[in-house]
Amino acid sequence: MQDLAPLISEGGFPIFVTLYLLHRLEAKLDNVVHSTQSLSLEKA
Repeated sequence: MQDLAPLISEGGFPIFVTLYLLHRLEAKLDNVVHSTQSLSLEKA
């Protein structure tokens, strides 16, 4: 557990940025899925 503290302190900012960007990407992918599903329902 003591080995984990320096790793977090050194890599905390990149981890935070990565999680933030993944969260934004997930929201955009949800919009794409919703749009694709609505297009497929319109054609049916």
